[in-house]
Amino acid sequence: MLKLQIPKNRINYLIERMQHDFELPDLERGWEYHHKSCVNEIELRHGVEIHAYVSGEEIYDVSLDMEQFAKSECSCGQQTYCEHMAAVIFTLYASFARPELLLQQLKQAIMVKSRQQQNRTAATDAKSVKKTERLEAPQADQAPSTWQRYFDQQFYGYSLSQQHSIELFYNAAKDSLTPIAADWEEPLRSLYGLHVLLFIMRKVEQFYSDTKTSYLSYYIETGSKTVAKQCIEQLQTSLPAIDFEAIQQLHAAAVDDTLAFIGEGALAGKDSPMDWLLVYRIVWWRLESRTERLERERKQLAFILSKSNVMPRRRDAVVIALAHFDIMDGRDDRARIVLEQLNKREARDFFIYLHRFYDEQQWDRMLAWLRWLLPSVQRAQQEELRMFCTYWMEAVNRQPDDGEWVDVMIALLPRTYFFYTAYLLKANRFKAWVDLQLANRVSPLNLYTMDLKAVEAHDPSLLLPLYHQAVERCIAEKNRNSYKMAVRLLKKLQAYYKKLGKPNSWEAYIYRLANRYSRLRALQEELRKGKWIP
Repeated sequence: MLKLQIPKNRINYLIERMQHDFELPDLERGWEYHHKSCVNEIELRHGVEIHAYVSGEEIYDVSLDMEQFAKSECSCGQQTYCEHMAAVIFTLYASFARPELLLQQLKQAIMVKSRQQQNRTAATDAKSVKKTERLEAPQADQAPSTWQRYFDQQFYGYSLSQQHSIELFYNAAKDSLTPIAADWEEPLRSLYGLHVLLFIMRKVEQFYSDTKTSYLSYYIETGSKTVAKQCIEQLQTSLPAIDFEAIQQLHAAAVDDTLAFIGEGALAGKDSPMDWLLVYRIVWWRLESRTERLERERKQLAFILSKSNVMPRRRDAVVIALAHFDIMDGRDDRARIVLEQLNKREARDFFIYLHRFYDEQQWDRMLAWLRWLLPSVQRAQQEELRMFCTYWMEAVNRQPDDGEWVDVMIALLPRTYFFYTAYLLKANRFKAWVDLQLANRVSPLNLYTMDLKAVEAHDPSLLLPLYHQAVERCIAEKNRNSYKMAVRLLKKLQAYYKKLGKPNSWEAYIYRLANRYSRLRALQEELRKGKWIP
């Protein structure tokens, strides 16, 4: 087993270089070197350089730079990146997963890249090839559905084999498809970029569905969620820059194609790592001035809901989509009435509105949605709860008092403990903070020193019950280590009594404590060491 393990972002960088800079025969020979255990004495130098020796016809000295790969070297003298470098990368990768599966995925990616290059070369002789057999590269005057067919053709047969392959596919698709529209004029160039991302989302969803029952399902699911997050982040960055009004005026059919494509993913109600419904709502929000188009979509959604045979997941997706148009019109109350039809209310489906209302400083609307979401947040994932509490903290700052916020935090305890305790300190509500620690049986030894000092500076007497309770819990464990911990707490407790000018109260307390536990010999010994009893 390799002792050296480099960070995942570094290994991903090296894999990316293998995909773009290495020839396939060199990768195959490199894997053979690794498989035969020919890579030895791997070490990390200067934080970013990997040095190793590879045994072949002779011993080769390999140096890999994980920041500037062009500086990498091998003593074999080959002008291009060689099999010895590949062997070292495969050996490093073995700490993460199976190198033979990585080799298989790299073969797939390189073959796709090669196929695309061949297609571009063959385009000059298009008369000899039927258009139905091989599509030409997308053109600005084509429908987006034609672009999507081309994308499918380029990645036909692409398969997955290990957890990094989803991310490799994401990079391969972006790197090979995006440059096609580099010379197009706006806004079609941006629309084309959107469709590249939509293709990636659809393809990853397909990979996810196809591998659900395979032994790779866990790895594919993990990779799918990672890429899904990347896609959504990029969409949220790129969509505001797309001039949908200009596209609507000049290329209305392209907008129709785009909305149909997104709607197909968003309204199907499929189990997917991709949040199609979020994309659907963001794009439709960009078309809010197109009242006729909005009304047509509303009628279509209402028609779907009128059917009796709609599956629950799909019905929920359509309900959320229909309510979205009411929210766009500012009719939030009506939207919430529509949403009462949901079979399952998930908090994460509505963070899009909290975020928008926060950006637009519409605090009353945001607060109304926070109240409505409260029941569903109780079973939400921790990250969703964190976002919910963050928005609540922003909203409460605009309210005359924090009573409602406190009630919410208490209702969601213990999951909101960290948010609530931080807020109480920030609001100088020190007694409530101590009561919270007492209720949750938190030891002062597990609290931040700065927090304890803040309470002490306000009123040291507030901390006395916290320490008394912790001492009793330690003694109840009845072992030497817990007694020593109790002594640590007693020393701090003595300091507080002294600071409060109550030495007599301290003496009375320690006397009663020693008498109550007089039969615990080990505790008595620890108390003597503290010079509290004779």
